[in-house]
Amino acid sequence: MSDALINGLAGAGGGIIAQLITYPLQTVNTRQQTDRDPKEEKRSLGTIEQMCQVVKQEGWDRLYGGLTPSLVGTAASQGVYYYFYQIFRNKAEATALERKKKGFGDGSVGMFSSLVVAALSGCVNVLLTNPIWVVVTRMQTHSKKSVPNRSESLASETESLSSKEVILAAVEPPPYGTSNVIHEIYGEAGVWGFWKGVFPTLIMVSNPSIQFMLYETLLKKLKKRRSSSGKSNNDVTALEIFLLGALAKLGATVVTYPLLVVKARLQAKQVTNGDRRRQYKGTLDAIMKMIRYEGFYGIYNGMGTKIVQSVLAAAVLFMVKEELVRGTRWLLTSGAIDNVKSKPT
Repeated sequence: MSDALINGLAGAGGGIIAQLITYPLQTVNTRQQTDRDPKEEKRSLGTIEQMCQVVKQEGWDRLYGGLTPSLVGTAASQGVYYYFYQIFRNKAEATALERKKKGFGDGSVGMFSSLVVAALSGCVNVLLTNPIWVVVTRMQTHSKKSVPNRSESLASETESLSSKEVILAAVEPPPYGTSNVIHEIYGEAGVWGFWKGVFPTLIMVSNPSIQFMLYETLLKKLKKRRSSSGKSNNDVTALEIFLLGALAKLGATVVTYPLLVVKARLQAKQVTNGDRRRQYKGTLDAIMKMIRYEGFYGIYNGMGTKIVQSVLAAAVLFMVKEELVRGTRWLLTSGAIDNVKSKPT
């Protein structure tokens, strides 16, 4: 089994576990990012309060809206990312060794090369998996309260319903599963609708690039300290990897968060009423309208929730991934040794 495939599968497994743990936070954060009315009372609510509000008004299931496509997207994204990351990383390491043979450098991959490797991997990942995340965003922002109003032509029919039936109709909208969302997106913009928000998302590859650059730099320094103290590099514990992953993600999130808000606004269902403040033609138009009508607060809306969710998810992801990689390599090595021993002499 190739090293790239091991890292790809381990990344997918770690991503799924991290997603399951932090998904309710992600749902609340997506709603915060797509909240376009700065006067809404719920802006003053904290993350936990808003989660409780969703549960009270819409039920526990709404905190996990879009979980199935999200898990598929997470597995695909992490698998694709880590697979191509390892391939590009191997090529960068080979290039560094060739340069060393020619008398240039020390044979190690520098920070800039690590940044380029992560950026290329991120671009491939975005282009392949963006449609999944458009579907997930729609399902996360779908609320049982936001039911389309009946047309005036049906007003007489509504009047004939009992008050209880009207309340039930207002609370329980039609089913909104994955297939419903796919048809809705296709009906609005065709195939290209599934690549909404791809431009800011491509720019946002700088987030994992910065994240991995920080992570590998911190990990390299920690291993160097281990070596200088006479300890093996394998002595890096799961807790230390957890903390390194959290620190790396924290730095990357603070820098790139505004792009994340823009991406969510573009991927969410566009408001079709006469309020042009809520209609975005593209990335630049969204940024300008958010700053103009909501202030700089708008482009950082929900950042506190995102930091908690993304830092926790990244920390779990790194920890689980490294343990899966380590365990897989151990199993493969043990299997190879057993095969050698079992051969007749």
